[in-house]
Amino acid sequence: MNIPPELKYTKDHEWVRIEDNVATVGITDFAQGELGDIVYVEVETLDETLDREEVFGTVEAVKTVSDLFQPLSGEIIAFNESLEDEPEKVNSDPYGEGWMVKIRLSEPSEIEDLLSAGDYKELIGA
Repeated sequence: MNIPPELKYTKDHEWVRIEDNVATVGITDFAQGELGDIVYVEVETLDETLDREEVFGTVEAVKTVSDLFQPLSGEIIAFNESLEDEPEKVNSDPYGEGWMVKIRLSEPSEIEDLLSAGDYKELIGA
């Protein structure tokens, strides 16, 4: 299982990469594996400002639909539109081409509440 050490994680299985004041967000390798084949990613919150833990979208797999939770407060400034035609990128490259949104942070101090790779491994029993 791939859990890159440079990323931060949430208990809801999102990963976060922070660059300057922007967070790139996707779901973890563990999460995509649990969901199975991803068939649809929906994000209708582009250009909206959401609080941490609000739902920013959904991911649909063959067997289930799961909410996607905002890991940090801020404005969703980008959606990975390639997922509209190729949602399977979430399965094949969850930390690269399978990213979902970019968030301009409004409360950077919330980063301290995210899990480290080690904490996330402990959470999932890896």
